[in-house]
Amino acid sequence: MEKQQYSDIFQATLEKWGEEAQYDQIIEECAELIAALKHFKRGRVTEDHIVDELADVILMSQQLMYMFGEGRVSQAIDKKIYKLRSLLHTP
Repeated sequence: MEKQQYSDIFQATLEKWGEEAQYDQIIEECAELIAALKHFKRGRVTEDHIVDELADVILMSQQLMYMFGEGRVSQAIDKKIYKLRSLLHTP
């Protein structure tokens, strides 16, 4: 599925469940990824489980990007990449 098609899905989720539900959903997905990573470190879950949880977090992050504006988020990412480069002393 192309990224352009995601905007239709993201808008539909907002119309069906609303913004507050989307905020709660990403909190839940992040918590699930955190728990899965803790279990992974102890050898209790597989990489496939981490990939599934990561996919949920990425999709919800894309939903938030849609909600807050992809341009704003991209600018913030650029600033953070610049800062990271300077910390690593790379051109």
